[in-house]
Amino acid sequence: MSLRVGILISGGGSNMVKLVQSMTGSHPARPCVVLSNRPDAGGLDVARSMGIPTEAVDHRPFGGDRIAFEDELTRRLSYYSPDILCLAGFMRVLSERFVQQWDGRMLNIHPSLLPKYKGLDTHARALASGDSTAGCSVHLVTPALDDGPILGQATVPIHPEDTAQSLAARVLVEEHRLYPQVLSEFVSRLAAGLPIAPADATNYAQAAQKGPTE
Repeated sequence: MSLRVGILISGGGSNMVKLVQSMTGSHPARPCVVLSNRPDAGGLDVARSMGIPTEAVDHRPFGGDRIAFEDELTRRLSYYSPDILCLAGFMRVLSERFVQQWDGRMLNIHPSLLPKYKGLDTHARALASGDSTAGCSVHLVTPALDDGPILGQATVPIHPEDTAQSLAARVLVEEHRLYPQVLSEFVSRLAAGLPIAPADATNYAQAAQKGPTE
């Protein structure tokens, strides 16, 4: 039986699209819902066009009450009974309480080679530091921001003429490749009862780079 994946977005959802497109055929998971904290997020229309149910929980009416916002997230998600959550450009910091509800079952993609450059403006920070490479990371979500065990990474070279925008575009190509690979490997291991992280994180990253598990 396929595991059910909920995908959380805040914008256009390009990583969401790649995840949904990957979950076909022999893939061990299927998307069950795409949820956004922004009712006008373009990714919601895209998800609906792909036949995926959507939900929107606008964070703004909740003001600073993050717990009430997350309780509504949980209520909406519970209707679809996801086994796994994938954050794909979801631009809200989640509380420890919410994260612990999904301990070991929530993934995020971050546009840097973690542990470098947690948070925002990752590409500009890589350029300002004079780095020769940049990239992206898929990691398990823990209460600390962008700090969970790394399950896979992909790198791109930084060119002398790069701007934050040009670098972001090249990293995004790798995000679209890496996230589906890691999700497939993650779901296969979860379904088989195999260890996920952190003990075998290095081997996992290597496996993810080879492609989806058959």
